[in-house]
Amino acid sequence: MRKNKIKEIWAAGKCATLGWLSVPNTFTAEVMARQGFDALCVDLQHGLSEMKDVAPMLQAISQTDTVPVVRVAWNEPAAIMKALDLGAYGIIVPLVNNAEEAAKAVAACRYPPVGMRSSGPVRAVHYGGADYVAKANDEIIVMAMIETKEGIANLEAICATPGLDAVYIGPADLSFALGLPPRGDNPDPLHIATCDKIRDAAHKAGIKCVMHCAAAPFAAGAVKRGFDMVMLTADLSCMIAGARQQLEELKAKSA
Repeated sequence: MRKNKIKEIWAAGKCATLGWLSVPNTFTAEVMARQGFDALCVDLQHGLSEMKDVAPMLQAISQTDTVPVVRVAWNEPAAIMKALDLGAYGIIVPLVNNAEEAAKAVAACRYPPVGMRSSGPVRAVHYGGADYVAKANDEIIVMAMIETKEGIANLEAICATPGLDAVYIGPADLSFALGLPPRGDNPDPLHIATCDKIRDAAHKAGIKCVMHCAAAPFAAGAVKRGFDMVMLTADLSCMIAGARQQLEELKAKSA
């Protein structure tokens, strides 16, 4: 089976980079995949993509060695299994509140006897290899998002969930949970301290912790603070920033 590069990076004690796909476009996905990210995530929760967009976008990502990841819209086994059958090598599950919900997500990602995933990897077997079913349990990464009051309260129990590979910090919803205005790259001391608490709990449990960032400066800080993967930027963010920068430069130099 094709190896999961993210697991190899983590095994080497290094931090992986994750890019984000909010736009349901195969060319955008291919271009982003060629920029050097270790992994790319198709966002089904807040992005514009739907499940019908996932297969062609993962095919575009597969033109490179970038690891394909999908954030599902909800902790729903059928959706998780479908994304995996289409070739996702990582699953991000939002709004995980307790160990039971974390275990539910893990079970949907693992074949029996350790999980409940149904066998039918229609595309995944062609992407991953003929031995996909035999080895998928060892290569697929499951990440549970910690971003609610209940999730924070049950942090240690979630991190101790057998088979969970990582917890993933959702900064905007985490801000809500802390009584702060929702924003990414939140510099509030309470937010920073809570993120570090989540990281420490994950590492104590022997799993990884991922930080969702909005730009390089905050992501660089997260790397230095010991997070194991950073989401650096999204296709839409790059489009907006690039267009805005060119317009501002034109106005400044032609005045």
